[in-house]
Amino acid sequence: MTEQEQSELIEEARKVFAGPIAFLKSAPDLKFLPDMAVNEVAFAGRSNVGKSSLLNALTGRNSLARTSNTPGRTQELNFFDVGEPLRFRLVDMPGYGYARAPKDMVRKWRFLVNDYLRGRAKLKRTLVLIDSRHGVKEVDTDILDMLDAAAVSYRIVLTKADKVKASHLAEVMEKTAQAIRRRPAAHPEIIATSSEKGMGLPELRAAVLESVTQG
Repeated sequence: MTEQEQSELIEEARKVFAGPIAFLKSAPDLKFLPDMAVNEVAFAGRSNVGKSSLLNALTGRNSLARTSNTPGRTQELNFFDVGEPLRFRLVDMPGYGYARAPKDMVRKWRFLVNDYLRGRAKLKRTLVLIDSRHGVKEVDTDILDMLDAAAVSYRIVLTKADKVKASHLAEVMEKTAQAIRRRPAAHPEIIATSSEKGMGLPELRAAVLESVTQG
């Protein structure tokens, strides 16, 4: 993609995300999933990675996604309609890796997420959020393995990039790139973001739009 094309995509994405975006429904089980009317982009990440804050910043809305002081509270797939008429959907996947979560809750999470990933033909990409301060952890590799096995294209998005020094961020980006290099479903480019400072949000909006308009 040329620099001009990227600039145009960023501007189009800005307009799309500035338009109508509304919560559609929560699905605690596959039988509650909405119809596959349009393409979808899912957001996955550890319970305290800042997923809700990023979704709110990305859409320019303070309370689109629920933020909680209790990690692991959301155990449902939350769907959001983007555009009027409807253009695509954002899917907030339940956070993973919360140490205090009961085993039956963890098992339910795995079944729900795995079945969604494997059976959702309209899921065009999953954005896997990784905390810039910590990089890829063992618990993150579980979701990457699930995505690879399900042949679902995914892209790494670093969160809280404003919380670390530029040298540390560069180091984490390089280590993350190495960690996904041989993974079959991984997008090679990583986006570093900050919900608080707005860093990387235009590029992330463009990446979402690009993924749902391809093919």
